[in-house]
Amino acid sequence: MSRVFAYCRVSTADQTTQNQSMEIRAAGFAIEANRIIEESISGSVAAKERPGFIKLTERLESGDVLVVTKLDRLGRNAMDVRSTVEQLAIFGVRVHCLALGGVDLTSPAGKMTMQVIAAVAEFERDLLIERTQSGILRAKAAGKKFGRPPTLGDDAQARVVARLSGGASVSEVAREFKTTRQTIMRARDSCSTQLISQ
Repeated sequence: MSRVFAYCRVSTADQTTQNQSMEIRAAGFAIEANRIIEESISGSVAAKERPGFIKLTERLESGDVLVVTKLDRLGRNAMDVRSTVEQLAIFGVRVHCLALGGVDLTSPAGKMTMQVIAAVAEFERDLLIERTQSGILRAKAAGKKFGRPPTLGDDAQARVVARLSGGASVSEVAREFKTTRQTIMRARDSCSTQLISQ
């Protein structure tokens, strides 16, 4: 007889998996308490790297059923979810996702659903990259500077270079300007580069 497991994940320790386990029971899955695996770990961590999920896969056997409330419980992105489901299917484990109407993701209909979801996710990712790159180009064309603002303004950099040219050490100038040696060396190198390019 098939054993039924549930995998409930939240991102932070101050969240609870209680809603997920209640949703699974409300969907008609009678799961023994020792077969509900709960984990607090970021969704950015791949399923195969999560301690709780690793222990779960070690307990699963062919014919078992794994239930999750949403696909994102199984992985950090569509490719990770697909890889996880395929690996479980190889072990003979069926995976049911409540958010997709309880469909078994290892069945032909479930595989098709996974392919559609993966295609949409890839399309959205490509659109996001395209929009981001367009935004960066537009901002650069408008004169926007990227990165952290310089610690020393142009006037301070000129004073730093003057002090260094006068024989002061990098450490001494860093103490005077209440900054790091690296900042002083960057100011010195930046001024040298500007002189060479002129």
